[in-house]
Amino acid sequence: MFKILLVEDNELNRDMLSRRLLRKGYEVVVAVDGRQGVAMAQDGAFDLILMDMSLPQLDGWEATRALRGDARTRATPIIALTAHAMPGDREKALSAGCDDYDSKPIDLPRLLGKIEARLRPESAP
Repeated sequence: MFKILLVEDNELNRDMLSRRLLRKGYEVVVAVDGRQGVAMAQDGAFDLILMDMSLPQLDGWEATRALRGDARTRATPIIALTAHAMPGDREKALSAGCDDYDSKPIDLPRLLGKIEARLRPESAP
């Protein structure tokens, strides 16, 4: 079973996405802000991180940079999630160290495809 860290401050988004990922067979651990997300990622072995970019304490951009600067989390795939899908956001997320980008509201089949591509590259289309 793959273990995913979901870093999301919005309770409705957090609950909806974690329930859907659990139904798909993933183990999901939740962090509610950027600082907690970084600490949890450094303490636990996660297969993938879903990182909201608009977070309290430490935003997703800075949290991602911190994780990329740490040998324990440098190789963990990170998918940025943002409701602010503005031109250039995808590039900004990738330059911060994210491996992929997805916009909110979450389109579950699309996001699952991106998760699968990172966790099981051999089965990706």
